[in-house]
Amino acid sequence: MTPDMVAELMRQLLKEALILAAPVLIAAAGLSFVLSLVQTLTSLQEQSLTSVPRLAAVALILLAGMPWFLERMATYTRLLLGDLHRYLG
Repeated sequence: MTPDMVAELMRQLLKEALILAAPVLIAAAGLSFVLSLVQTLTSLQEQSLTSVPRLAAVALILLAGMPWFLERMATYTRLLLGDLHRYLG
């Protein structure tokens, strides 16, 4: 396996990881911004007011998106294993 093949595999892996993590990270960041804004405007500084809704939102996104996440990972795995002969020899 040449260094170019390794770099290509890593590029594909990181691209898939970014695509899979983006919906959860964007939703958590957006919700955190909104909750921080609400906390600032109302002068409430309770930590559970931000962490509980954020955890619930992330859990709901993971639950709702699980079929898509699994399909995307299975497709990537099938493509990787299908081209395995190219990388091994």
